[in-house]
Amino acid sequence: MNKQDLIHQIRSKQSYLCTGLDTQMEKLPSVFSKNGQGLVDFNRNIIDATSDYSVAYKINTAFYEQYGKAGWEWMEETLHHLPSNTLKIADAKRGDIGNTSSMYAKAFFETLPFDAITVAPYMGEDSLRPFLEFKDKWVICLALTSNAGHADFQLGEYEGKKLYERVIETVCKWGSEENLMFVVGATRAKSVEEIRAIIPNHFLLVPGVGAQGGSLKDITTAAANEDMGLLVNSSRGILYASSGEDYKEAAAAEAQKLAAEMATYL
Repeated sequence: MNKQDLIHQIRSKQSYLCTGLDTQMEKLPSVFSKNGQGLVDFNRNIIDATSDYSVAYKINTAFYEQYGKAGWEWMEETLHHLPSNTLKIADAKRGDIGNTSSMYAKAFFETLPFDAITVAPYMGEDSLRPFLEFKDKWVICLALTSNAGHADFQLGEYEGKKLYERVIETVCKWGSEENLMFVVGATRAKSVEEIRAIIPNHFLLVPGVGAQGGSLKDITTAAANEDMGLLVNSSRGILYASSGEDYKEAAAAEAQKLAAEMATYL
């Protein structure tokens, strides 16, 4: 999915919601067996319930990789159920020396039909370059995250700027607004405003709204551009809106609520 296709979906659905499929077997509603089939069936039903409101889905690969070969297969089944008109994100946070990154890029962009992958830029350009060489695919680079330890490195000063600012400026030289996004936590609204000044036209993937305490209004006010330029992710707030038999209706209602608020900003 290229940038214009993504913008079209945002305008068509009047939403910039990304639904996160960070599914935990132990949190499945009671109507599901706590096994792989239960997990896949739950994911499919969540996707069906939220597809009218979601322009993207983010699969956190760790939640599936923990189960080995079987978990990888459950992830593939989930991936293949995603609607063709949504951006399919592998939240895998890869980033390694060039030849290893080439293998990761083939895994997620050729073997698996993901449209985008999250990456860690610490090892430099050659670790990201193999992902950037794929046409109509996206590299989503970690920039300023919401976790407690973000300050250990990201806020450090480097050549007169914070490290995350240098990361953004440098990575932008390797790609373009057509194939690069950046991860910016929703709990950092003030910093996001400053980031938007650095990259006015790039898309930002924003986790942290809902269960993590980020404000949709604040992050949109700080970072929306002419094309909206945001994908705001909600995972737990949608997945576990209810643990009962009404889980599907509750997930749909939560996604609809977020999308309805998003529509007021578009």
